[in-house]
Amino acid sequence: MDTLIVTGGEISRNFVKKHLKYSKYDIIIAVDKGLEILDILNIKPNYIVGDFDSIDRNVLKKYEKTNINIIKLNPEKDLTDTHSAINLAIEIKSENITILGAIGTRLDHTIANIHTLKIATDKNVNIKIVNETNEITLIEHNVKLYKDKKYKYISLIPLTTVVENVTLKGLKYPLENRTLYIGDSLGISNEQLQEQAEIQLGKGILILIKSKD
Repeated sequence: MDTLIVTGGEISRNFVKKHLKYSKYDIIIAVDKGLEILDILNIKPNYIVGDFDSIDRNVLKKYEKTNINIIKLNPEKDLTDTHSAINLAIEIKSENITILGAIGTRLDHTIANIHTLKIATDKNVNIKIVNETNEITLIEHNVKLYKDKKYKYISLIPLTTVVENVTLKGLKYPLENRTLYIGDSLGISNEQLQEQAEIQLGKGILILIKSKD
C-alpha cells in the first residue's frame, strides 16, 4: 500500500498538484497545517493528524463535520505530529511512504523529520521525503541507483557516528571501502554518470539526498 503524508512545512499547491498528477496513493494523511494545501486543491485525506496548533481553525472545522478519521494529539507530547503520522502509516500496513511538506523554515523540524525516516526503515518500509528540489531517503544496505534526470546531484551524509566500508560505483567521484564519519562532508555533491550506479556499505546508515540544483 502506498501512503502520502502531507505535513506543514514549506509546500506549494502547484508542486502538490503536479506530484499527485504523476503519483497515485492508496491513503493520504494530512498533518496539521498540511491539511490547508489539500483543502485548496479539493483533495480529501483519509486521515487528519495533529495537535492543530498551526492550522486555520475554519479549515479544520470544515472537516470535523465529515466522516474523515481525525486524530487529535495533545500539544504537550513526546512525538512530533509528523512522527505520529509515520507511526500511523506503519500501523495501517503501508509499504511505501512519501512525505511532502517535511522541509521548511523550522530547521529543528526539518532535521527531526529526516531522523524520523529511521522509524519506517526499521520496519522494512520504504520511506522518502520529497520537495520541489530534493528527495531524501536513508540507506542501511547495498542499493542500486537508476539515473533520474530530475536530479543533478547525489549527496551521502552519515546519519550514524560511523559508516564503514562505503564503496561508490557509477558516480563521478567513486569510493572504495571508505569509512565516513558523522560531520564528514566528503559525500556532498556527487553526480551519477552511468545509468545504473551502486552504493555499498557495511555497518552504519547514510542519508541519501538527490538534488536538482
